[in-house]
Amino acid sequence: MRILFLGDVMGRAGRRAITENLPRLRKEWRLDFVVVNGENASNGMGLSGDHAKLLLDAGADCLTLGDHAFDQKDMMQFIEKEPRIIRPLNFAKGAPGRGYRLFDAPGGRKVLVTQALGQVFMKRAYDDPFGAVEGVLKAHPRGGLAQAVIVDMHCEATSEKMAMGHFCNGRASLVVGTHTHVPTADAQLLSEGTGYLTDAGMCGDYNSVIGMDKAEPMRRFLTGMPKSRFTPAEGEATLSGVFVVTDDRTGAAKEIHMVRDGGLLQGAAPV
Repeated sequence: MRILFLGDVMGRAGRRAITENLPRLRKEWRLDFVVVNGENASNGMGLSGDHAKLLLDAGADCLTLGDHAFDQKDMMQFIEKEPRIIRPLNFAKGAPGRGYRLFDAPGGRKVLVTQALGQVFMKRAYDDPFGAVEGVLKAHPRGGLAQAVIVDMHCEATSEKMAMGHFCNGRASLVVGTHTHVPTADAQLLSEGTGYLTDAGMCGDYNSVIGMDKAEPMRRFLTGMPKSRFTPAEGEATLSGVFVVTDDRTGAAKEIHMVRDGGLLQGAAPV
């Protein structure tokens, strides 16, 4: 399968980049399945139902969330009606929605998507992500029930993301980090056929401070005092993420390529 994962969609600029470019990329790259992390798509804080529909209509097969999963209050109800949205597996007990799902893909194939929140440097004490992911992987073996298995590791620490990659090696097709909004340059195939990237980066305006207009973050760094709320930067966005090709029989990743399309960052695309 030819799979694209796009990192955190940031505000209006990120949404615009998805709606204007994802339909084209689906055709040009002959994509079978697309996952988009949408947790910052609504003014940089959470995802609303309307914006979720926008991203899905543009060509996303699945949307993942993160620690801002329910900042937009209507998502509490919307996620129960829209099974293509995945919230973190180890979020608060009793949270609405699901932390994993087996999706249909072309040709009768299945793709498992799950997401976990890390614990290191995060503002809240979430449940153990490794134990949570273990249960899902055991119940959905790669190359068995699922022709591809995707794990979105949403956290701050690069070490924790790397540990999750090795923990899932041989059992996931792709482990990709989200949350920091800065793409890393370590796309690789691990020893047992798991594609890995520490962070997919964001789909947003990189002339910013992690997607936010520069003025207020700079003021706070320089003076230690807030003056106004953070607002997303509105310039041309770069689509950032990762592309993998998987083996339908084993679920192993055979190719992995970083993705950067449009905006300020130097371009990168499947060869």
